[in-house]
Amino acid sequence: MQTGTIAFLFGVLWLQLQPTLPAAQWLFAASLLPLLVMPLHKRLALLLAALLAGALWALLVAQQRLDDALPVQLEGEEVVVLGQIVALPECTARYSRFLFAPQQLSHGDKSYPPPRLLRLNWYEGAPELRPGQRWQLTVKLKRPWGMMNPGGFDYEQWLFQSGVRATGYVRTAGENRLLESAHGGVPLQRLRYDLQQRLERALADSAHGGIIQALAIGERAGIEDGEWAVLLATGTNHLVAISGLHVGLVAGLLFLLMRRLWALCPRCTLWLAAPRAAALIALLGAVIYAAMAGFSVPTQRAMLMLALVMGAIFWQRPIESSRLLALVALLVVGHDPMVVLAPGFWLSFGAVALILYGMRGRLNPGGVWWRWGRVQWLVAVGLAPLLLLLFGQAAVVAPLANLVAVPWIGLLVVPLTLLGALLLMVWEAGGFALLQGAAWLTGLLWPLLTFLAETLPALRLAVAPWWSYLLALSGVVWLLAPRGWPLRWAGVVPLLPLLLWQPPPLAQGEARFTLLDVGQGLVAVVQTRSRVAVFDTGPYFPSGFNTGSAVVVPFLRQQGLAALDTLIISHGDNDHIGGARALAQALPPHRVLTSVPEKMGWIAHESCRRGERWQWDGVEFELLHPVQVAVRGRGNNDSCVLRVSVGGESLLLTGDIELAAERELLAHYGARLQADILVAPHHGSKSSSSEPFIAAVAPRWVLFPLGYRNRYGFPHPSVSERYRQGGVTMLTSSASGAISFILGRGALLPEEQRKTARRYWHVADL
Repeated sequence: MQTGTIAFLFGVLWLQLQPTLPAAQWLFAASLLPLLVMPLHKRLALLLAALLAGALWALLVAQQRLDDALPVQLEGEEVVVLGQIVALPECTARYSRFLFAPQQLSHGDKSYPPPRLLRLNWYEGAPELRPGQRWQLTVKLKRPWGMMNPGGFDYEQWLFQSGVRATGYVRTAGENRLLESAHGGVPLQRLRYDLQQRLERALADSAHGGIIQALAIGERAGIEDGEWAVLLATGTNHLVAISGLHVGLVAGLLFLLMRRLWALCPRCTLWLAAPRAAALIALLGAVIYAAMAGFSVPTQRAMLMLALVMGAIFWQRPIESSRLLALVALLVVGHDPMVVLAPGFWLSFGAVALILYGMRGRLNPGGVWWRWGRVQWLVAVGLAPLLLLLFGQAAVVAPLANLVAVPWIGLLVVPLTLLGALLLMVWEAGGFALLQGAAWLTGLLWPLLTFLAETLPALRLAVAPWWSYLLALSGVVWLLAPRGWPLRWAGVVPLLPLLLWQPPPLAQGEARFTLLDVGQGLVAVVQTRSRVAVFDTGPYFPSGFNTGSAVVVPFLRQQGLAALDTLIISHGDNDHIGGARALAQALPPHRVLTSVPEKMGWIAHESCRRGERWQWDGVEFELLHPVQVAVRGRGNNDSCVLRVSVGGESLLLTGDIELAAERELLAHYGARLQADILVAPHHGSKSSSSEPFIAAVAPRWVLFPLGYRNRYGFPHPSVSERYRQGGVTMLTSSASGAISFILGRGALLPEEQRKTARRYWHVADL
C-alpha cells in the first residue's frame, strides 16, 4: 500500500508541475500501459496504474477548477453579485477582506455563472461583516493575478489551491444591501466569529494576544511582524497554527486523563473499557479543537490520522504506523489533489515519516527527554532540504528552540488557551483570567526565543539544481538512520552539493539586469560579477505588505546575494520608495543615492548628481540626472536617471521623468543617450516618452513596469504607438513577470518569468 500511495502522490504532483494541462485522452490512452506491462511485471504494472490514476484524478479536478472562472469580458466591469460571506472577515481600520460565495452574478440585464469563491476587499465605510450574512454587492472583479518573480511567493498558486477564482473590491457607490444577517449554511463560522470577538476583548491589552488568538481559533492576522520574525528565525512558527501537533497533543492529554478517570469508576468499566472510552473522548476533543480552527487543511489531516488511531484502539485492531500514514495521505490527496501545492502538506507528512523512520529499531530508547530531543533532531535535520527548497531558508536553532517551545506551548499554553476560550462562552471573567495566564506564559518563553533568533540566524542558501535536493534527501535518510546502520556519518557527503552550491558567477565585463514585477511600481536590479545595485524598491501598501521585503529581498537571496552595494531611490513616490526601509533592514546597503534626501533621513545617503560615474567588474555606471543636488520641488522630473553600459550594450533607467526632464537630457547628451534597453519613463505615461527622446535613445527593447489592469491605463496608447513606430519591442512586467537580460555577451535576449516558471493555473492571455 505504501508504494502505491507514493506512486499515486507523484502522479498528482507531476500534473501540478505542467505548464499547460495535458489532453485527457492522452492520459486515458496511457492508462493502457499497465495492462501491457502486467504480463511482464505485475508490481511495476500496479505502480504505473497508481501513478496514472493520480495524474488523471488531478487533471479532472484541475480542469473543473479552471472552468470555474470569471468571464474575461467582465474584468474591470461593475457587476452585481448576490451571495454569502463564508469565513471570518479580516477587518482593519483601512479595509475589510472576506471570502464571498456568490449564487448570482449579473452585468446589466444579463446573468452569468459565478465563480465558486471570490476574495473581496471593502475599503471605505465598510459595515460590520460577519460570516453567514447574505449580501447584494456591486463589485469590480479580475481574474486571479499575482506578481511573478524568482524566489517570490506565487499568489496565483495560493488562490488556485484555495479555490478562489476571482478577486476584487466592493464599489462603495454601488447598491450594496444586507439581505439576511444570519443565514444558514456556515454555523461553525458564525460561532468562530462570536468567539473571535470575545477573544479580542479579552486580549486587547496582552503583549502576545495575537499568538493566543491564533492558538485558539487559527486566525494569525493579529501576530505582529516582530513576533513573526522571531518565530521564523527559530523554526517555531508552526506552533502558532492549530496544526496536527497541537491537535495530537490535545487528543493525547485527553486520552491519558480520561483513561485514568474512567478506570476509577468500576461500573463504567463494566459498560465500556477505559481505553475505548478514552479513545472516544480524545477524538471528540480533537474534533472540537479542529472545529475552532474552521477545520483547516492541517487539522483535517490530523483528524483523519487520529480517527484511524482511535478507531484501532476502540476496535482493538492494531494498525502499522507506515500503513496508517499512507492511508491518511491517500485520503487527503484523494479528497483534494490541489493540497500538494501547499508546503504544509509536505512538511507535516514529512515530519511524521521522519519520526517513524528515525525512532524505530531501538531496543533501549532512553529517557523521555532523550526521546524528545531525538524527535526534534530528526525533524529539524530531516526537513532542512525541504525547507530550503520551499522557502530558501532553514532555522539553525530549530532543534533547541522546539525542544523547549513545543512542550511549553503544547502542554501549558494551549490547554489554558483552549479552556479559556471555551469558558468565555459561559463565564467571561473566568475565561479572561485563563487567557491572560496563557499570554503571560508565552511572555515567559519569549526572551529565550528572541535570544536564539539573534544569536544564530537562519541558514539561507541560493536556489540550487533539483538534483542537489534529491542528493540531500538521500543524505538525511542515511544520516538519520536507526542505530546500527553502517557509516551513518557518511550521510553528510550528499548534503555538500546543496550546502556549498553557488550560482555560476557572471564573467568580468558582464551584467545581469532584472526588472522585477512589483505591480504598479518599479524595482530594477543590476548585478555584476561581485557587486549588486538596486534601483527603486516598489510600493508599500496600507495592509503592511511592501515589495522591499516580499519581492526584492527574496529575489536577492535566491540569487545567493547576502549584501547590497548600492541602493538608488529615484524619487519620493510610494511606488518607488515604499519598500526601501524593509530592504535596508534586511540587507543594509553600503551606499544610498537619492533625489529626495528629505525623505531618507532614516539612513545615511548621498544625492544623485549628473556626471557621477563608477565601474564594477568592467561594467560602467553613470548618473545622467538630476543636474542640481538641491531639491527643486519638481517631483517626477528630479528622478535619478542611471545608464549602465558594458561591451557595447547599454541600459537606461529613467524613474518617472517627464517631458521637461527628457528635454534637459536631450539638450545635454543628445545621441549619447542611446541604449539597447530602456525602462520606460513614468511607466508609459502620456506625459513622457516623447518622439525626440525615443529617437535619441533608439532602444531595441522598452520595458513597462506596470500593475495588471492598472487604473491609469499605462502604457498610454499614444506612447505604445510611438514605440511601435520606432520599431521597438515592448514588454510589460504585468504580462511577463520579472524580465531579465544579460549585457556584455553580444546577444540581448529577454528571460520572462511568466514563461520560464509557468504552471497551468497562471493567467496566460495578459
